[in-house]
Amino acid sequence: MLNKISFMRSFLKKFLLIYPFIYPFIFAANAQNYQISLLTCDPGDELYSAFGHSAIRVLDMESNQDIVFNYGTFDFNTPFFYVKFTQRTLDYMLSVSTYERFLYEYNYFQRNVREQILDLNPEQSKQLVQFLQVNYQPSNRFYRYDFFYDNCATRIRDAFEEVLGKQLDWNEKTEPEKKTFRNLIDEYVYPLPWADFGIDLALGAVIDVDAKEREKQFLPDYMEEAFARAMIVGDGPTRPLVKSSHVVLQFDERDFKMGLFNPYFTWWFLAILVMVLTYMGHKKKKLFKGFDILFFTVLGMLGILIVLLWFFTFHSQTKYNWNILWAFPGHLALAFGLWRGSLKPWLKKYLLFALILANLCLVFWVFGVQSFHPSIVPLLLVVILRTNFLYYNWEKLQEGKRINV
Repeated sequence: MLNKISFMRSFLKKFLLIYPFIYPFIFAANAQNYQISLLTCDPGDELYSAFGHSAIRVLDMESNQDIVFNYGTFDFNTPFFYVKFTQRTLDYMLSVSTYERFLYEYNYFQRNVREQILDLNPEQSKQLVQFLQVNYQPSNRFYRYDFFYDNCATRIRDAFEEVLGKQLDWNEKTEPEKKTFRNLIDEYVYPLPWADFGIDLALGAVIDVDAKEREKQFLPDYMEEAFARAMIVGDGPTRPLVKSSHVVLQFDERDFKMGLFNPYFTWWFLAILVMVLTYMGHKKKKLFKGFDILFFTVLGMLGILIVLLWFFTFHSQTKYNWNILWAFPGHLALAFGLWRGSLKPWLKKYLLFALILANLCLVFWVFGVQSFHPSIVPLLLVVILRTNFLYYNWEKLQEGKRINV
């Protein structure tokens, strides 16, 4: 993984050094005959590439200049890169490269690439290239990235809609398959179980609504399907937008096997361990509060992260995140109180409050308020079990007798 990230950084550094010089070279040509294609790239092995990629290929049929316009470029060397990425204040940009250089990266990572050659007339092709030229101007090439609504795929869709206007008919399905935004994400992150868990932990109830056909196009594969269905109308006989399709790069499909270290196994192992620990504590009159201090500290820290994503970032998708019901920031106060041993009366009330929150999370799940990651079930069981156990053994905590820390 580190080798892949190093490669990407090296690749981008070299690319960012050369692409200003590509610009005048490309646009110096005054060609009239272009072949326009949509390139769709399969998902990669890392989270940043897990959803695939889209780009526009422009082939000048007269000079054989072969250029790819890519709306999915960002600079790893941006100051406070990860902070800006988390806050959604990181700008992406339209970049250009040669077709050969574009394919080099996908060949290196062994990711399939497909091409759809579009049936645009010369005037439409020329207008699209002019649109991309204007977009590539230094004052226009940067944009504020939004994973669902403004990314490498949706920018391409918007470009074609701007150029073709009413001549572009998406020919949407009459009875599309209903999928929520979360369902769509899950289709791609299942090979990355911890990333899947993290995404479900970070994103709120706002993504548990059905996505319209147009909204599904934030994913390159769905954009590819949309282009395959689309028609050009009002320009002579109605014709498909896509004239022909073919595979550019194809590699053997890799089998996905989930390793033992995954959220499901890890959290169920933890839950079983806690059940045994609690049973032993009940039999031997011990509370094992050291575990509770650690456990509720971790949950409290997760709760702070949820609050930060909810209230202190520009991500609309992290709002109304009811994971906060089980990973609540106040759990830090509970952990601190248990650690200090100064057991105030409010701590007992807080145990009851935490128990109610955990049960409320289950209610929200059952009634479809938010879809949670399935692996949190054992975590909820641990919260419910330990808050119950501590609540009903409060007197022992106060006495401080036979407590194993």
